[in-house]
Amino acid sequence: MSMIRDLRAVVRPSRVSLRKESGTYDATRSPAAASAVVDCAVYRDGRRIETETALTPHEAVRLVRRDGGFVWIGLHEPTEAEFSGIASEFGLHPLAVEDAVQAHQRPKLERYDDSLFTVFKTIHYVEHDQLDANSEVVESGEVMCFTGRDFFITVRHGGQGSLRALRHRLQDDPELLAKGPSAVLHAIADHVVDGYIAVADAVQDDIDEVETEVFSPGRKGAPRGSDAGRIYQLKREVMEFKRAVSPLLRPMQLLSERPMRLIDPDIQKYFRDVADHLARVQEQVLGFDELLNSILQANLAQASVAQNEDMRKITSWAAIIAVPTMVCGVYGMNFDHMPELHWRYGYPVILGFTVVVCLGIHRTLKRNGWL
Repeated sequence: MSMIRDLRAVVRPSRVSLRKESGTYDATRSPAAASAVVDCAVYRDGRRIETETALTPHEAVRLVRRDGGFVWIGLHEPTEAEFSGIASEFGLHPLAVEDAVQAHQRPKLERYDDSLFTVFKTIHYVEHDQLDANSEVVESGEVMCFTGRDFFITVRHGGQGSLRALRHRLQDDPELLAKGPSAVLHAIADHVVDGYIAVADAVQDDIDEVETEVFSPGRKGAPRGSDAGRIYQLKREVMEFKRAVSPLLRPMQLLSERPMRLIDPDIQKYFRDVADHLARVQEQVLGFDELLNSILQANLAQASVAQNEDMRKITSWAAIIAVPTMVCGVYGMNFDHMPELHWRYGYPVILGFTVVVCLGIHRTLKRNGWL
């Protein structure tokens, strides 16, 4: 079967038309504006082909079709008009092109004819001095990858997730890069998942900090409800993290288990490791969500207990104050004939009685934990 595949790859006519016209890549940009193409390079036998001037995608395609190898084109937030030339050059499916330009896609893996379209969500941890109800904990971006027999195209959205350092690391490993576009796809998947692991560790520290503060005994002076706001904010950030991790698990399992013509068998083995790491991160993120739910419920229970304690204290003082209020109310009725009204020791006796009764009530309530 592998020989038949190789034979088909040789005799199949190229799906990429070597268009003679140029200038289709920057149709909407002024000469002074930055190009959406971040980098464009041709790799042969695992090594980058050096040229005197920077290659355009059209020139890179001609070089690959003439001498072999594959082209890796990196773009950052291209417009539809800018990407249409490259999409036409490589015969990319219109649905995949639309997803790549519009962004805000769910992580997924789709196969279109002779290419694979993969969507990754990158996650970046936002450093903060103190976590509050408005703190941004994670920031997300997207990397869309088109994998073909002799091309690899990345479309990046967002300010984070640059692939420049990854490209340089791959260029330092010609043996791996010689495996072709599937090696680049694995490297990006591994890079994205490694980022998830680092972010998960940082988020774990934030959750531990909130948990410690919520359950720390004798914590006074903190505004009531401040912990609930922080916990809810963390839950929102964890939800964004979960939306990046959970949908990607199935595509990684497919890449590691199902034979695909565009994925080198030697590279496919490495996708298993990526899938394992991703599964571990998913378990962590699901655990974060459950733990934050428990912390939030405990915080709400603490707030309820604190309110009950406040109500008991208010009720206790009201009971104590009720005694002198009742005595003053009785002797303030101005009747002519009242017991002890004209008695010489009436005032100190009634005053002493009131004080004794109030102290007795106070002692009883304090002994029972109401004060």
